[in-house]
Amino acid sequence: MKRMLLLVLITAVVVGGVFAAGQKEQSAQKVVTINFSSVSVPGDAHTEAMTVFKNELEKLSGGTMKVNVYPSGQLFDQEGEQAAIKQGSVDMIYTSAPWLAEFVPYLSMFTAVYTFQGYKHMTKVLNGEIGKKIFADVVEKVGIRPLGAYYLGTRELNLVEKVGPVRSPADMKGVKLRVPGSPSWIALGKALGGNPTPMAFSEVYMGLKTGAVEGQDNPLPTDKNAKFYEVTKYIVLTNHVVDSVWPTMNEKKWESLTPQQQKWVMQAVDKGRAFCDKKVLDTEANILGFFKKQGMIIIDDPDIAAFAAYAKNSYMTESKDISKDWDWDLYNKVQAAK
Repeated sequence: MKRMLLLVLITAVVVGGVFAAGQKEQSAQKVVTINFSSVSVPGDAHTEAMTVFKNELEKLSGGTMKVNVYPSGQLFDQEGEQAAIKQGSVDMIYTSAPWLAEFVPYLSMFTAVYTFQGYKHMTKVLNGEIGKKIFADVVEKVGIRPLGAYYLGTRELNLVEKVGPVRSPADMKGVKLRVPGSPSWIALGKALGGNPTPMAFSEVYMGLKTGAVEGQDNPLPTDKNAKFYEVTKYIVLTNHVVDSVWPTMNEKKWESLTPQQQKWVMQAVDKGRAFCDKKVLDTEANILGFFKKQGMIIIDDPDIAAFAAYAKNSYMTESKDISKDWDWDLYNKVQAAK
């Protein structure tokens, strides 16, 4: 009788252990869903990089992680998605220094014109040790986690025919220059000599067409993909911002992932970055011919020194509420990383 009771108890323990292991395995296999939102348009490298990220993460995780991508402002406009990521209403978006400077003030120096001298300088800084320090500050102060920096392209001025050719900041006086609606972006518009006019990205095409704005600045691939060449006449090669966007996850979502899942996410982010950066660089190398065929006029000899000097004075005077928060020690480290 005792032997029979012992066998029953052993069987119960074994069955219980198997059941618990099965529960644990089932829990481990539970699919984690990540919703990734962007206002970027089809054809943009960082739009396509969302799908690269999705495919790589789903492959690495063996299907235990799923990514839903929502480009073209399907879920939120540009301002709305910045609030949504902080609230946890969406898991991932693209953000960048201008959107975060309100909460981490020294980041406004990364929105300033001529901070970076080219793509290699930018990616070395933001995807290196300096970037890790910046991203950690964002986590602490905003509750969202930048996972890297993708090359968006080098921003150039793009103007309607009414403005005429621009070669110096003086030529920009009074020009209604579209900017996103944040203090750092408005400061950038002033630094270029224009009259900054906040407007959502989704409204820019019609704004240029109707005259609500007379110019905008974006990397050339974005100008092409958003078809701004249909409603503008001039591209001025000011090369004023080597721009990036930062794939960013809500911190609570990040913390809910296991260390292995976090590793997979970072590997997928790196795969997306390699794709995005190469596509933008390749496009920039060949895109001016396209705009010329559309009848646009390329101003390739603006006075860069004059633009840089004007911008520096603008940040120190009319936008001193922005520049007062700059971390000059960090700025010098950035410049030393060229």
